Amino acid sequence: MKDFDLEHFAKVALSEALFYDEEYGAIGAVSLIDESQGKELFIASYSPEDDKYVIEEANRWESYSPNGDDDIGYQLAIDSKPSGLFDSPVDAADQLLALAADGDLRPSVSLLFEIEDGEGGKA
Repeated sequence: MKDFDLEHFAKVALSEALFYDEEYGAIGAVSLIDESQGKELFIASYSPEDDKYVIEEANRWESYSPNGDDDIGYQLAIDSKPSGLFDSPVDAADQLLALAADGDLRPSVSLLFEIEDGEGGKA
């Protein structure tokens, strides 16, 4: 029996979360969260305009105070800078795993939708 490869499993899960559905304008995004700071630090998704997978590093966050049922548990990034462009979701997943391991970060998956001016928004 073959040994279970946790790193391969995580890489496949992350790369499949980074999808793009052109018909619906749906984009899968993966954030890396620093639980000790309570902040979203990195955001990865597919960029239709670049035809690449992008990882961005957050540099400004929304105000946050826990408030009930819709509480996600961390500050969402409201501004970021590009950290890397990748040709495939597997390459982006490799980088996400490295960033997560280096910073002891946890993943969070979101569904974004393109809006008419080409910017995405969280659903």
